Amino acid sequence: MTAGPPARIDRPALERILQRAAELQASERDVGEGLTTDEVLDLGKEVGIPAGYLRRAIMEDQSHSLDTQAVGGGLLGRTVGPAEVSAARVVAGDQDQIERALLAWLDKQELMVVQRHQPGWISWERDRGMRAALRRGMSSFEDDGQAKYMLSRSDVVTATITPLEPGFCHVNLTASAKGARSGFVGGALAVTSTGAAATTVALVLGAAPVVALGSVLWLGLGYGITRLYRPVLERLQLGLERVLDHAEGAGAKPSRQLPPRTAGLLEMISTEVRKALK
Repeated sequence: MTAGPPARIDRPALERILQRAAELQASERDVGEGLTTDEVLDLGKEVGIPAGYLRRAIMEDQSHSLDTQAVGGGLLGRTVGPAEVSAARVVAGDQDQIERALLAWLDKQELMVVQRHQPGWISWERDRGMRAALRRGMSSFEDDGQAKYMLSRSDVVTATITPLEPGFCHVNLTASAKGARSGFVGGALAVTSTGAAATTVALVLGAAPVVALGSVLWLGLGYGITRLYRPVLERLQLGLERVLDHAEGAGAKPSRQLPPRTAGLLEMISTEVRKALK
């Protein structure tokens, strides 16, 4: 009886096997309170993991830890939500390539305009002009299968590009949502204040059951309004991750290529009209 071909290992099983093998390899070493970066690189060399991949993983893990520690913002941050969200990743490409990719994406896919631009640091603010209103109106006629303007609730978006080893940069994006959070908090306070006034009137009139029921109702409405802020943060977070996906993929263009010319208002109107007619 002849032996058949060996069974193939699918991707989920391969990930489990590699992870378990790395755990077994690491368990043979006494790591004590932890390992230095060089020791991690040496350990990776023993298991056949290239140093470049390990450096990227270390940088991403460190940036994720810093971002996690930064979340909070006091009592308001814990009850309502933080005033900003961030995303970080190690991206292949030089600083100039990545900056061009970020500028192109936010100009085309978001309603943001450049606020300041320095080498390694860019900030955008929300576009409040006629161009943004036109693009938002014409987007209803487009059907390209992509979500539109995911950072539109952000006040300011900042990008920090830090070169690492040749060919790789650490990119950190932050989106501020202080204006959106203030709006939800203000709405909750207005509802609660109205409820307090109505409860006081009921108390003066001697309607005790109405006072108890009204207090619970108005407080619940105020809390419910603040909970609507969480989906805003989730959409901003996803929008930042989408920007990093673009920078990490085919969006980074050679540095010798000039960025596309920004269309004027009349040219943009005619382009949007032609797209809508199609």
